Amino acid sequence: MSEDGRSRGEGAGADAGAATRYPEHLRELVERYLDELDFSAAPAALPLVSAMRYSLLAGGKRIRPVLSLAVAERLGCPPARVLPFAAALELIHTYSLIHDDLPAIDDDSLRRGVPTCHVMFGEDIAILAGDGLFAEAFRLITDRQQGDAALVVAALSEVAWATGVQGMVGGQYMDVAATASRDDELRLLHSLKTGRLIEAAVAGAAILCGVSGAALEPYRAFAREIGLLFQIVDDILDVDGETVELGKTAGKDARLDKTTYVSRFGLDRARVLAAESHERAQARLADLGGDPGSLAAVSDYIRHRRS
Repeated sequence: MSEDGRSRGEGAGADAGAATRYPEHLRELVERYLDELDFSAAPAALPLVSAMRYSLLAGGKRIRPVLSLAVAERLGCPPARVLPFAAALELIHTYSLIHDDLPAIDDDSLRRGVPTCHVMFGEDIAILAGDGLFAEAFRLITDRQQGDAALVVAALSEVAWATGVQGMVGGQYMDVAATASRDDELRLLHSLKTGRLIEAAVAGAAILCGVSGAALEPYRAFAREIGLLFQIVDDILDVDGETVELGKTAGKDARLDKTTYVSRFGLDRARVLAAESHERAQARLADLGGDPGSLAAVSDYIRHRRS
């Protein structure tokens, strides 16, 4: 038995169950919307658009936009109502992956099971493709997201806050600069680099569906725990996952001598931390009341994912 109380066989069964419950109906909405996006009518820009679409449409579970749609679903809003906002999050996530994979940062050659953007198109085009996706994400929200203007601006503010120095960029800096020397700094690094965009996905969708003030806090608490869980599992998979299954290079963190939950606490303890984080996420979800539905399914998937 492993430290979290499951045999390998029981874990495999949980993996299969979590995969079965994943809200594919929401993921398919996201996929269709992303596939229909047209970034430019200018012929001169078509090679750049090709690079953007190459990375954007490479697959994945679309966890961030699916979380947004799942929040809308739980609140009784048609998920399609928040699709522009949700899709924008996937554009931003993809931009971050393109830039993370560059030789100057993580220097990786594989992402989502295919060669990385800079391998296919060159570093210069990859940088511009990431920049383009980031800018188009904001245009998508401002031009296409329907709803009260104040709510759209509030949701947009969540995204801006999550992607700058107080979010993804700040967390990425801490990562490349290796500044996480203490446990609280490791938690901060990942709350910025990974957690803030997940929180924006949940809180932004709730805002667009009319949630405000103190009523937003349970959604934020759930999202923060999901962000932590995602990162712990990601660190575990870098050690015990396979490159083919992961769709990216396994063992990269150790090769780059990064501080992770596994390097800090060991693999067995990291598994325990993941199980505890998942339990807390379920408790935060219970605080919301009602049917947890797709939000619970995404939480379970993140806990048991293998890619």
